[in-house]
Amino acid sequence: MKSMPLNARGIPASRLVLGCMPFGGEWDHSPLTEERVKLSEAAVEAALSIGINMFDHADIYTRGKSEEAFGRILKARPGLRDEIVLQSKCGIGLEGDGLPSLFDFSRDHILESVDGSLKRLGTDYLDILLLHRPDPLMEPEEIAEAFAKLKASGKVRYFGVSNMSVAQIRFIESELTDRLIVNQLEMGLGRLDFVEETVRVNQTRGTQVHFSDGLMEYSRSENVQLQAWGPLAQGKFTGRDVSGEPEHVQKTAKLVTQMAEDRCTTREAIVLAWLMKHPAQIQPVIGTMNPERIQACRDAQREADRMSREDWYRLYMTARG
Repeated sequence: MKSMPLNARGIPASRLVLGCMPFGGEWDHSPLTEERVKLSEAAVEAALSIGINMFDHADIYTRGKSEEAFGRILKARPGLRDEIVLQSKCGIGLEGDGLPSLFDFSRDHILESVDGSLKRLGTDYLDILLLHRPDPLMEPEEIAEAFAKLKASGKVRYFGVSNMSVAQIRFIESELTDRLIVNQLEMGLGRLDFVEETVRVNQTRGTQVHFSDGLMEYSRSENVQLQAWGPLAQGKFTGRDVSGEPEHVQKTAKLVTQMAEDRCTTREAIVLAWLMKHPAQIQPVIGTMNPERIQACRDAQREADRMSREDWYRLYMTARG
């Protein structure tokens, strides 16, 4: 089987990523507490116990407290930084209620954001920096200048994006010396547009698909690592009460449960395996702090290897309704 694009570039990233958005507590201006640090540490320990060595952050997550909590964990565990792959994002400004107020890919904002992330994380470098969401006012020349300075200083080793189209990636790359190596998007059984964009060509129903045209094919041909945020759909198919959800959601949850029981594994493993079966070598970003739920993802790669084409399509056809 073809290796994951990050691994092909010599980056020793695990197949699964732990998303650290919940770390640190609430999205307010309250200070980070020791209790929140301990909860974050338990999540990291659970991830490490199942072989996850890659952790995903953003400068805005819980208003910086996510990175701060992780930084305290790294400080308490000398040597851990050298054993993990650390990724963060920048480019979003927040309003008082925690909602995005603007997007900023200006040179100064990128540089200041990275310095802030490094300080909170207590590290000298990020393995990967992602531009979080598209900035309509972006100037590729400014982005290139910031990236060049960050790489030359050793503060960032690789660069990527999140939630971007093929055209936006190409536009940014027009001024870059190095290629963008990651694109993180919402994908999974609960968000099927990445499959529908492929299947619905020349179909009326295809007009309802909201995914960048040709992005899957582009990513595979250009060796861009696709990362999936929200792959577990907030528990929609793994135990959350879905009695009030549409019929296709209820049927999918039932099918996932049945497949997990038949294979003596967890529902989380089945949901992630479906995503990981895709030949694009999609890397799921698990967004939970619950140690038990993190550990329930242990068999995902094994189940992806075992999943048949028929089972993959069975899940897909059920989930799309």
